[in-house]
Amino acid sequence: MADIEPFHVVVLVTRAQALEAQGRSVVNLVIGEPDFPTPQPIVDAGIAALQSRQVRYTPSLGTPDLRAAIARWYASRYGIDLPAQRIAVTSGSSGALLLTMGVLLSPGDEVLLADPSYPCNRHFARAMEGVPVGIAVGPDSGYQLTAELVERHWTPRTRAVMVATPSNPTGTLMPIDELHRVHEVVRAHAATLIVDEIYHGLTYGCDARSALEFAEDVFVINSFSKYFCMTGWRLGWMAMPQEYVDDVEKLAQNLFISNSDIAMRAALAAFEPATLAECEANRARFQAQRDFLLPALRALGFDIPVTPQGAFYIYANCSKLTRDSYSFCLDLLEQAGVAVAPGIDFGERRAAEHVRFSYPKPIPVLQEGVERIRKFLKG
Repeated sequence: MADIEPFHVVVLVTRAQALEAQGRSVVNLVIGEPDFPTPQPIVDAGIAALQSRQVRYTPSLGTPDLRAAIARWYASRYGIDLPAQRIAVTSGSSGALLLTMGVLLSPGDEVLLADPSYPCNRHFARAMEGVPVGIAVGPDSGYQLTAELVERHWTPRTRAVMVATPSNPTGTLMPIDELHRVHEVVRAHAATLIVDEIYHGLTYGCDARSALEFAEDVFVINSFSKYFCMTGWRLGWMAMPQEYVDDVEKLAQNLFISNSDIAMRAALAAFEPATLAECEANRARFQAQRDFLLPALRALGFDIPVTPQGAFYIYANCSKLTRDSYSFCLDLLEQAGVAVAPGIDFGERRAAEHVRFSYPKPIPVLQEGVERIRKFLKG
């Protein structure tokens, strides 16, 4: 437990809520959550599930109809033939990540990850008695691991490599050819590649490609939370190699018993044309929000050397403005009423020099946030 750190941003979120309770206005650019409601077809399907009055335990890997629907999604969206039996529906992508680490790691096994990256990833590894190893990355590689970096940091204890594309907190994509090269390095060492594809669907000017295009021996993690705007429904999925299906099912039975019956029946509507049309309209709005905030932050003095291509985050170097990004975030909240995430949550590499902005907010809200930051910086 001593190795598993809390979200430092929770301190900021709690304080922001306290300020709002006092009547203060806060522009919240902290939480990684779509600002749009869950699409209506999904909501309607959830209501119908409740009204059926037959809400039960379900198979531990998810209902057959939802697993089949996800398999059809890969066929239509990516042109990938993914057997439904290799898909597990999980309690959020967090459940998928915990199951993945559980079936892969023995005590002391190392998992290589980018630094910065989503903080829970290293904690999932540690919870299953693994050892997360952060590899410093920067603008030169788009804040992504490369095959050369993976090879350089390999040790006899390395069991897995995890990448995220698009990434949290940087919003960057790993080029598909580099992802392929990373997979080749991992495979040559008889280890396993884990690919976080949670923000697929939320890319701008391009469509993300899945590691399942070229590999069947990878774990691919995805979620209904981001593209489908279902964060509070707590539903995700994973695609796994066939040889791990029985072990994942056994572990899921013991850790979770089953997923939410209501959420799974609702998620069947996620792939309907009306839902997808709404999700694509949301994607266009996310891009407009990014295209407003990115130049505005650069004009304020934040250094953002890589344009984020996906997710809804901007990872900004604030070293020209402060020596301590955590104190900067606290002061910005107290004095200007703007909440942003400090770099310390995402790793060790130059954490004190970075902050993360989450931009799924209406542009007028973003404009207000920018103006408040401008006045704060002027002192």
